[in-house]
Amino acid sequence: MSTPPKTRDRHHDAPAAKADPHAEERYEDELIMNLERDQFVAATSQPVARATLSARTTTALWALRVFVVLVSLMVIYTFIDQLQ
Repeated sequence: MSTPPKTRDRHHDAPAAKADPHAEERYEDELIMNLERDQFVAATSQPVARATLSARTTTALWALRVFVVLVSLMVIYTFIDQLQ
């Protein structure tokens, strides 16, 4: 005869949960996935505060945006030039 599997006790696994920093996120994700559709929409439609970034990071992100626009323009120009 086989013994039934033991149920997991959240308090019993507490030391293991501290070893895994993402354990609490996974637990919250499981809770969210069990919500009704209207509850899920209400929970996920709350706005998220803007991240506080350093001046260096903001400058890097703006440089990346400019780079993407310039490369996009180059690709469009090359495409149009090859049509002729």
